[in-house]
Amino acid sequence: MPSVLTPGDVAGVVTAVRATGPLVHCITNTVVTNVTANVLLAAGAAPAMVATPVEAGGFARVADGLLTNLGTVEGEQPDAMRVAAHAAVDAGTPWVLDPVAIGALPLRTALAAELLAVGPTIVRGNASEVAALAGGQGGRGVDSLDTPDGVRATALRLARESGAVVAVSGAVDLVTDGARVVRVRSGHPLLTRVTGVGCSLGALVAACAAVTDDRLLAATAATAWMCVAGELAAATAPTTGSFAVALLDRIDDVEPAVVGARAGLVAEPVGAAA
Repeated sequence: MPSVLTPGDVAGVVTAVRATGPLVHCITNTVVTNVTANVLLAAGAAPAMVATPVEAGGFARVADGLLTNLGTVEGEQPDAMRVAAHAAVDAGTPWVLDPVAIGALPLRTALAAELLAVGPTIVRGNASEVAALAGGQGGRGVDSLDTPDGVRATALRLARESGAVVAVSGAVDLVTDGARVVRVRSGHPLLTRVTGVGCSLGALVAACAAVTDDRLLAATAATAWMCVAGELAAATAPTTGSFAVALLDRIDDVEPAVVGARAGLVAEPVGAAA
């Protein structure tokens, strides 16, 4: 894998998602199911919300990517996640673990640890969620009490120990596979004021992982795509309601080269101080 990711690499992933329309299996937060599906459709991917254990394993085997999102752990969802995660590993399907709100809540914290042991391809969360997944303190529900800089060493250790790429969202996003660190210096504060953006990003990461074997690139490209679309949407829709609609439009129509050029990619030495 290349040691440094380029704007062209990111643009290539966006182009590939639109060209191939990967099928993304989402077992996700019931609050954001519709938003997540629309983000995937806007990106050119195909969403499927299959959340029953009897179907989850078989679907994970035929899907191009899988998202397990712990935003609402209820009913049969935990069992569906377990079955789907094991099936994805068996089938070689890339899968994303989004450990939403873990740390203070014991059920989802234990489930996240169980799923981590199965071997996700990519872990995506905010700084407090990543810290809690590595055994530290969580945040306040879905709100992070930490920053990507604050959990940089933890993210590196988690990536090395789990074998997963770890993507930490924040004002400046951090993505690492334990050997490489990339910062994505783009985005807009309105991205934090619309329900489902982070959860939908997990699904977009799964779509990008379906089109490249470089999982660091997949997580970086998805993050850049969402962040750049957010910047562009905010330029014409500066309030939350209109921004939510404009965000989908910009995910849909932003040029791949623009995503790469505006991503603000910074390759960071692994040994650099946070």
